[in-house]
Amino acid sequence: MKTQIKLALAAAVTSAMLVGCATTGGYGQQYPSNQDPNQQGMSKTSRGALIGAAVGAVAGLLSGDDATERRQRALVGAGVGGLAGGAIGNYQDRQERALRESMAGTGVEVVRQGDNITLNMPSNITFGFDSAQLQPQFYPVLDNVARTLNEYNQTIVEVAGHTDSVGTDAYNQRLSEQRANAVSSYLGSKGLMRDRFIVVGAGESRPVASNETESGRAQNRRVEITLVPIRS
Repeated sequence: MKTQIKLALAAAVTSAMLVGCATTGGYGQQYPSNQDPNQQGMSKTSRGALIGAAVGAVAGLLSGDDATERRQRALVGAGVGGLAGGAIGNYQDRQERALRESMAGTGVEVVRQGDNITLNMPSNITFGFDSAQLQPQFYPVLDNVARTLNEYNQTIVEVAGHTDSVGTDAYNQRLSEQRANAVSSYLGSKGLMRDRFIVVGAGESRPVASNETESGRAQNRRVEITLVPIRS
């Protein structure tokens, strides 16, 4: 019920932001030679940025609260100890510190939001353009992540893949899922309990920068690993 309310709010916010912004000049649209596409209204990428911001602000984790809560209950039932009260913040403080130390100089951004920790892994160290094959320079980074996650095993690990807006929605959705699966499979091969993982693809739906520039598209081609404490 809690997630349904959040999603309803997200839809309402998104709808309000998009009212009056309908256009026939989205991504890939052909314009007459004498017509400026910038005058056609909001492009596909601009609408995507609004949608991503609205949903992200309301819904939080890409997988949603319900999926996370179900995974937490399953792990506690399987004997993985949960955390409670002030122990949660202290546990995540120590894990955050360990991750910041191990990710220093790698290009991976460590972001703390409440009790959750997100590792933002940009495309220049993760995957080549239009590829779900892990780049060799990414292995040491993931090895360090795996060591920390093995030490701090009282967390759920959400691996989310993201793309830029080049290509169709369906293609980008598949690519984002393939990239997330590649990362989770590698981490699983390092001894991490596979039941800890939630693997999702967002396609191009959650940009963090404008897809109108190459630098923006590079920021949007990313993998995010979010660590959520298991609550008792």
